[in-house]
Amino acid sequence: MFIDEAEIWVKAGDGGHGCISLRREKFVPKGGPDGGNGGRGGSVIFRAVNHIDTLLDLNSKHHWKADGGGHGMGKLRSGKNGSDLVIEVPVGTLVFDRDGGFLLKDLDHVGMQFRVVKGGRGGRGNKHFATATRQTPRFAERGKGGRGRWLKVQLKLLADVGLVGLPNAGKSTILSRLSSAHPRIADYPFTTLQPQLGIVELSGFRRFLMADLPGLIEGAHQGTGLGDAFLRHIERTRIILHVVDVCPLDGSDPVEAYRTIRRELEAYSPILAAKQELIAANKLDLTDGEEAARRLGDQLGVEVLGISAVSGAALGPMTERLWGMLAVEPDFSDKSAVAAIEDTDVEYPVEPAGDELEDPPLPSASVRYDQIDRI
Repeated sequence: MFIDEAEIWVKAGDGGHGCISLRREKFVPKGGPDGGNGGRGGSVIFRAVNHIDTLLDLNSKHHWKADGGGHGMGKLRSGKNGSDLVIEVPVGTLVFDRDGGFLLKDLDHVGMQFRVVKGGRGGRGNKHFATATRQTPRFAERGKGGRGRWLKVQLKLLADVGLVGLPNAGKSTILSRLSSAHPRIADYPFTTLQPQLGIVELSGFRRFLMADLPGLIEGAHQGTGLGDAFLRHIERTRIILHVVDVCPLDGSDPVEAYRTIRRELEAYSPILAAKQELIAANKLDLTDGEEAARRLGDQLGVEVLGISAVSGAALGPMTERLWGMLAVEPDFSDKSAVAAIEDTDVEYPVEPAGDELEDPPLPSASVRYDQIDRI
């Protein structure tokens, strides 16, 4: 099941308490304090991996907690450090602070790690507080509590080329012909209910990743149909392959179909609408298909590639054209475009102020002997 959103509660482990202990050994009177320190609590860490492609695990489990540190013991024995909790997520996962609404981290490459909450520090044992004038301290420190927070996690697929178009334009057929993916194909709309990924192989050991997204309809950016739930995945793609059915069975105008999708992309995000685009006029195998493709290009005033997803006609030249577009580095000479991208992808610090997030209220750092169990 493809899940691309989840809300979870994460909590770091509490630090272990320091120990209050006095050395007791035969023939050693007044041995002095020997209480050890508490162990550090475990942190919660997100790690981007490539063998997971959904947030299903996070959607089915809403509370994640790291191990706490062990308490200090006598004979200067320190408590065990708590194990870190590593949450594996797909590459392209965005981690947001749910309450603040700001972006914490964009895990956009394999192996990237991000500590979202830090484990609590262990408390110091009474040995630490021994001085020349206070030789038998009968108090220790409590461990620091691990912080918890609500997170909103979103997945944006990483792909080189994204297929967009009206339902039944032939996007899934194109993906199945160019890759080993097996998307659902049928003669009714909305057969694609979730994004599908496929690797397109070219000669010379070249390859790129293509994503097939559910069909868009008018009003998708406002929640109509399925496209609004998956439009954000197109934001990760470098090139949009806009598939237009030039011979629709309902007799609709292909030019208006193209403009409908463009309006939806522009309404959702100006940055999305500004991406490189290649228009593919599909279904040339039908009668008058070639003439309809030429007419589409003339009316739009742009280059249109005529293809047939069923017969495979011109799919090879189309993939070569896409490869050539991918080989060109993006042009950031337009400063206004750069500013817009920076505003959209700005990464706020994990802590709005200071080195650490404010921890939950705890008892006084120094507690008396009778307030902690003696070990």
